[in-house]
Amino acid sequence: MMVKKRILFIIPLPPPVHGSAMMNQYIKESKLINGAFDCDFVNLSTSRRMDEIGKKPLLKMVRFVWAYCLVLGKLMHRRYDLCYLAITCHGIGFLKDAPFVLLCKLFGKKIVIHQHNKGMSRDVKQWPYRWLLPLVYRNTKVILLSWRLYPDIENVVRKEQILICPNGIPEETHRMKITSHTIACILFLSNLLIDKGVLTLLDACEILKVKGEKFMCRFVGGETKDIDSRMFAEETKKRRIDDCVFYVGRKYGKEKAEAFCDADIFVQPTFDDCFPLTVLEAMQYKLPIVATSQGAIAEMVEHGKTGLICQTKDAADLAKKLKVLLDNPQLRLQYGEAGYERFKFRYTLDRFERCMVSCLSFCVNE
Repeated sequence: MMVKKRILFIIPLPPPVHGSAMMNQYIKESKLINGAFDCDFVNLSTSRRMDEIGKKPLLKMVRFVWAYCLVLGKLMHRRYDLCYLAITCHGIGFLKDAPFVLLCKLFGKKIVIHQHNKGMSRDVKQWPYRWLLPLVYRNTKVILLSWRLYPDIENVVRKEQILICPNGIPEETHRMKITSHTIACILFLSNLLIDKGVLTLLDACEILKVKGEKFMCRFVGGETKDIDSRMFAEETKKRRIDDCVFYVGRKYGKEKAEAFCDADIFVQPTFDDCFPLTVLEAMQYKLPIVATSQGAIAEMVEHGKTGLICQTKDAADLAKKLKVLLDNPQLRLQYGEAGYERFKFRYTLDRFERCMVSCLSFCVNE
């Protein structure tokens, strides 16, 4: 009987509930991955509940030290064929995560880094990143979500180090039938952050209303320091769109599914993203998508086939693209069906798991 290769996964798990943490949770729960390898997990997340995010710095420091001690103990007492790390590649997050990579290197382990974020290009020439980034990424393999994300790390990571594994999400077996409304409903689903394009979308909604378009736009997501519910209300009143644009708070589970099912168009006007899982969810719910080309989005959304790509930070162009779909119900259905087929072919969780097994097998056996 062949002995399974042993892998130590050093990963942040939810909360918070974001793309990277959710993909790590899928890996941890994957029967396929756990069946192919002898897997061991250490949680890098320093928050354990949603209400701890951004709070309790002392407790988070204790958890960081504890995670480091756990990794040290496992490396000392168990033999691993590979260390898999999902780390932040820029800013303070990188400085927090880098010691875990260096510790694995100290023990002479093979390392693969799964890159769920970007921003390295902004730091690479600054101290201490200019020497620490090459030290961390040297002699490692790096899993990217798309080749479109490679320019962000090309000054540090060679192409020969790269493996590609797009994200995937579970297929909803209880997906409800989507209905098309007389007045089309636009759905935005993300936390209320300026970088997610919230204000740009509000400006676009103002343009659409001035042009006489009939529509409704729902914002689903958590309040933030950037924009809370009070500020959102003020911004909609200022633009005189408070009769057609609504903030409805966070939605999870069944309520989130209902939000997708009650929408006719999904919009993602982000300024800075990698591989938003909400786009895959929208594709699964057969929604046409209007989005910027940030990160891998232009690969996920085929312009003119499953949705429309708009210019970043350009409310006029966003309004123009939304108007095309608002005025063409049949085109919405056509794009939605094509997006669903693309999701089934490329972005299911099963496909992601099989791709991960392939990437990890390559790294272990190289």
